Amino acid sequence: MNKIFSALVLCAGIVASGSVAASISYPNPGTYNNVDYNFTATTTGAISAYFYFSEAQASSTISLLVNGVQLGATGLPNQTSTIGDSILFGDVTAGDTLVFRLNTNWYSVGSWYSDMSMNVDGLNHIYSTSFAGDGIIPAGTLIGFEDQPNVAQGDYNDHVFVFSNVSTSVPEPGTFALLGLGLLGFGFSRRAK
Repeated sequence: MNKIFSALVLCAGIVASGSVAASISYPNPGTYNNVDYNFTATTTGAISAYFYFSEAQASSTISLLVNGVQLGATGLPNQTSTIGDSILFGDVTAGDTLVFRLNTNWYSVGSWYSDMSMNVDGLNHIYSTSFAGDGIIPAGTLIGFEDQPNVAQGDYNDHVFVFSNVSTSVPEPGTFALLGLGLLGFGFSRRAK
């Protein structure tokens, strides 16, 4: 009887973990996410990726560029991976610049990047948020990709991964406003001379 009860608890946990995965997604589906994310290595050490979920029909894998150079392996195919499957990319140094690349066969594009300036359409193809961990995947940074050109669906849940040892920074609108005011002031001071 204990074995049956244990099996039922295990099955319930697996079902629950699948529903948890679907609950973390882009909060504004159907709208373009114009946030320009910057990712860096939090500490010196390893970076891993964990498969979270995929709602895409297209096949894909994930890889990592560190300071512009691909690091380690490419993996976690979305058609065969299950929640919690992981890949170890390799070691990084704290502060290294990170760019995540979704390698896909969708629309013959080849790849979408977490750095929108590297995308062929110049658009942001990711949504990112912190991930607290769920008993299967440890805490980290969640990144969901939109795999269609021109971000057609705007749901950012086609291919979703959690990355360890990653910090995210997003320039605040106030930063751009202050920069603009500073440049404007500089221009006026130059003109007054």
